[in-house]
Amino acid sequence: MISNIYKEAAISFLELVASGKIREAFESHIALDFLHHNPYFRGDAESLMLAMEENAVQSPNKMLEVKHTIAEGNTVAVHSHIKQNPEELGAAVIHIFRFEGERVVELWDVGQAIPEESPNEHGMF
Repeated sequence: MISNIYKEAAISFLELVASGKIREAFESHIALDFLHHNPYFRGDAESLMLAMEENAVQSPNKMLEVKHTIAEGNTVAVHSHIKQNPEELGAAVIHIFRFEGERVVELWDVGQAIPEESPNEHGMF
C-alpha cells in the first residue's frame, strides 16, 4: 500500500535527521521544490537543512522515539518524543509530511515541551 511507503519514508527522514545524517536525509527524501512552514526559518529546503545541521552539532546526542504514525493519501503525520539530550524531558512533536511521488514536497512541524509536573495522569504519549 502506498501510504505505508510514505510512512516509512517520513520515519526514515526523521531518524536520519535525529542521528545527524542531515544531508543524507535531504538527498534521500526531499524534493527540489520543497516547502516548509516552520515560522522561524525561510521556507526553503536549504535554510531548513542548514538549521538542522547546526542543531545536530549543538545536540549530538539527540533522541527520537516515534510514538504514532498516521497516513492518508499522500499525507503522513508522525507523533514523536524528541530530546536534544538524554537528560532532558524533551518535547512532543508532530511532523506532517506531504509527498509527491517518492519525495517530500511540504513539511509542517509543531511541538510542545514536556512539563516537569502535569495534572494529567496519562502523560503526553
